[in-house]
Amino acid sequence: MKTIDELLAEGVAGKRVFVRADLNVPLDGTTITDDGRIRAVVPTVARLAEAGARVVVASHLGRPKGAPDPAFSLAPAAARLGELLGADVAFATDTVGESARATVAALTDGQVAVVENLRFNAGETSKDDAERGAFAAQLAQLADVYVGDGFGAVHRKHASVYDLPARLPHAAGYLIATEVGVLKKLTEDVARPYAVVLGGAKVSDKLGVIDHLLEKADRILIGGGMAYTFLKAQGHEVGISLLQEDQVPAVQGYLKRAEELGVEFVLPVDVLVAGEFPDLKTKAPAHPATVAADAIPADQEGLDIGPETCALYASKLADAATVFWNGPMGVFEHPDYAGGTRAVAQALAGSEAFSVVGGGDSAAAVRILGFDENAFGHISTGGGASLEYLEGKTLPGLAALED
Repeated sequence: MKTIDELLAEGVAGKRVFVRADLNVPLDGTTITDDGRIRAVVPTVARLAEAGARVVVASHLGRPKGAPDPAFSLAPAAARLGELLGADVAFATDTVGESARATVAALTDGQVAVVENLRFNAGETSKDDAERGAFAAQLAQLADVYVGDGFGAVHRKHASVYDLPARLPHAAGYLIATEVGVLKKLTEDVARPYAVVLGGAKVSDKLGVIDHLLEKADRILIGGGMAYTFLKAQGHEVGISLLQEDQVPAVQGYLKRAEELGVEFVLPVDVLVAGEFPDLKTKAPAHPATVAADAIPADQEGLDIGPETCALYASKLADAATVFWNGPMGVFEHPDYAGGTRAVAQALAGSEAFSVVGGGDSAAAVRILGFDENAFGHISTGGGASLEYLEGKTLPGLAALED
């Protein structure tokens, strides 16, 4: 895989460099609530601009239905990128149409433009190779060189991620190089003890990574909505908590296999419960009760790990040399249910371990809860991509960057 430094050594001055970034940031209307993914691509864009490239940045945002939708416009992200670069960033109001062609043609050496949301074009996400390829060919007309730096999208076989690099000279940007280097530290010659913390809503989203990491991890800590499927698999009542009943047999199998392999599975010993889901808009007081994890009332829902579990998990992370964390421990968006996620973040922030926060809600939680990002070894920009890499899958966007 060619690095961006090798590309720069060859010279990019005057060349149109297409940077596939991940600007898929959360929005409240037109207000960006977490700009982490934009900040992550700044080093690549800034270095290319400094070297005299005419930089064309492209990304998806949200899940529009293959047609323009103002709610998913990249205009706010383009404005924020300009602020972070300290330079004007041009914005094209389409992706491969008249505005994009004119905007790119007007660029001079060292200038940057952002084109509109790639997913406003059905060809970006099409499962039909010909349709996807046709869109990639249109994108290729905007550039001389391709730089892949949208790690959060490399697990998708999309036109701008998979098909476009085949049509242009290509290299990996700084973000992708960093992300891959970090993930190798979690899969090759891992410093031990190696602890994995998994949370989030659905256990089905994490089964692949559990399956793969059972061969590598020393202990696995479970929280979030997925914990209740594990508790059910142990025969406990989980009330009206989030439950994937169809996954109980698979979870029982993993618990048995972990025991055979000597991998420690750590489940909640107490949880915070309530009779209804909290109001995340007003964040009105929820007044949760704390109960033992094996004594959840039939009419109550588990919404966070309890204080004893927080202390237990902190102790299980205290001596770890490597930690991978993906998924919050509870409904961290509400202050009454943020304690578990905060406890895990605090344990990692104060630890000597090489800690990796695996993107998605975990990365958002770290920022929302006010932690210094520098207190962690690495905060990933790609939750799904990180998980699929750790499952041992081939990621289309990384394969496309290989020579």
